[in-house]
Amino acid sequence: MSAAPGPGASAEMRAWAPDGLAEVRPGDDLVALLAELFEGAAPGQRLVNGDIVVVTSKIVSKAEGRVVAAVDREQAITDETVRVVATREHAGGITRIVENRLGLVMAAAGVDASNTADGTVLLLPIDPDASARTLRAGLQERFGVHLAVVVTDTAGRPWRLGQTDITIGAAGLLVIDDLRGTVDTFGRTLQASMAAVADEVAAAAELVKGKATGRPVAVVRGLAHLVTDDDGPGARSLVRVGPDDMFASGSAEAYAQGWKDATDGAPDVGPPAL
Repeated sequence: MSAAPGPGASAEMRAWAPDGLAEVRPGDDLVALLAELFEGAAPGQRLVNGDIVVVTSKIVSKAEGRVVAAVDREQAITDETVRVVATREHAGGITRIVENRLGLVMAAAGVDASNTADGTVLLLPIDPDASARTLRAGLQERFGVHLAVVVTDTAGRPWRLGQTDITIGAAGLLVIDDLRGTVDTFGRTLQASMAAVADEVAAAAELVKGKATGRPVAVVRGLAHLVTDDDGPGARSLVRVGPDDMFASGSAEAYAQGWKDATDGAPDVGPPAL
């Protein structure tokens, strides 16, 4: 995988979210809808080489028919869950942090009840990287430009309040800028610096898309040095798995497992209260 020619870090970038995308419905040709959106854009906002098109996963899910009837959202979450990481009861119910079938660890397995009709929920795309590759190929053919496509979803972060958009699908983007082995401004060799470029792009785009503005698509310009010739490994390569996962369980779950391991074979009296 090679990035397009250009300098290192960009000193300037732009991001905007065009208005006018029609409501996406199951079975819609999303490439055609995006092409119509960009063809109607102002001259300075038409796609050019090096642009990164950032698409909210909701519209990808809608186009791919990932809208399901769900009287009980909790059952949909259970169906999408591979592993429960942590649960917490609160006044509004129970929050479940789980690993979903994409390997993503997030609240509610990424099942979303917002921006969809009553009585339905949205599941994440089956393969967001494949979705990004399809969109990239279609837009590049339609407009004759070299670009990247990112599919995003919203997630929380450990030890930080609030949520931000992250990349769950990517094509044509250097998703991680691995700086290990390079030197800083003082000549010291960097040992651990790996910039999560794809997630930084997703977060920047979310600032102009918003959550309830009807603008689910954005363009980020000025980062052409991060746009690659081939599709690349996609966003799946960002997921920590196996021994790299330092937080495989919530604190209560780890405590309960530790108690179980320590008392295996002893009478089951349950762990003491925390």
